[in-house]
Amino acid sequence: MTVDFLVTDRYLGLVADSDEAGAIELVGELHDRGVPAERIIVDLIGGTQLRVGELWAANEWSVAREHAATAVSERALATVAAHTTTREPRGRITLACVDGEWHGMPARMLAELLRLDGWRVDFLGASVPGRHLITHLHQTGPDAVALSCTIPTRLPRAHAEITACRAAGVPVIAGGRGCGPGGRYAARLGAHAWAGSGEEAVARLTTDWPPRTVTGFPAVGTDGHLGGDEEYTHLVRGRPELIATAMERLTTAYPAAHEYDAAQTESTVEDIGHIVDFLAAALYVGEQEIFTDFIVWTSGVLASRGVPPAALRTGLRLIHDQLTDFPAAVAMLDAAMVRLP
Repeated sequence: MTVDFLVTDRYLGLVADSDEAGAIELVGELHDRGVPAERIIVDLIGGTQLRVGELWAANEWSVAREHAATAVSERALATVAAHTTTREPRGRITLACVDGEWHGMPARMLAELLRLDGWRVDFLGASVPGRHLITHLHQTGPDAVALSCTIPTRLPRAHAEITACRAAGVPVIAGGRGCGPGGRYAARLGAHAWAGSGEEAVARLTTDWPPRTVTGFPAVGTDGHLGGDEEYTHLVRGRPELIATAMERLTTAYPAAHEYDAAQTESTVEDIGHIVDFLAAALYVGEQEIFTDFIVWTSGVLASRGVPPAALRTGLRLIHDQLTDFPAAVAMLDAAMVRLP
């Protein structure tokens, strides 16, 4: 038994209206009709969360409305858990979001899927600092660590945590969009395995765990980074100055910015900060695609808010012109600008 589109439309309407009671009632109805809990989690709640993200990106929903909808889904997910029982334990897993990763809902759904499959799950929540994660591993001795990373800017911290888990002797399975296409970035960071969805993670842990082949540690530079070591360090340390200088030069390079109100100026500061952060992550991992994909995605998001490509191109150029002594960063900026309309 599955969840059809009429039900998903009804659920979307409920979360859009912050109708927590209605969402919980609908989940209860589906349970009573015999719909498997996995389908409620993945198809109804997970599918709706993806749609909520799309509505925000298209500027049809505000951040506040998105957060309110997610809060309703968290309660609905708890209701699913309350209606289900789990099998005999397969083993114990520590599940956490990488330090700085605040999108906890995907990991929360994975926790419930793993419990349904019989795992004892220690769900540590969003943005777990590495030292606390490792302390927990030493205290509990799990069979695996599952790390969630949805934003590539968290990859440097993910690398540190994966390295620490490996040193503690606990294999790591990574997941989330931040891990890149086919989990390529996760493999670069030294994760033992990767899963593109919660159901894939459950299948991998059930059928092929612990990993038969444990790969060696990924090669790192003298600073412990994977990619452009010196350039990455410069970007991270010089981030405030890069942003401040870009904003000082903005109105000269893009006269329309003279008309920006306070909110638009604040958004521009945030956007330039994101440019620096994604560029740093791309340099760290040594993957151009991290930066290019972000710029293409941002171009679409800004277009939905009436911001022309010229504004984004100007922001890229203002960072570019401060990094002339850093060839890898300049090459990534040039490659990204080519992709803009």
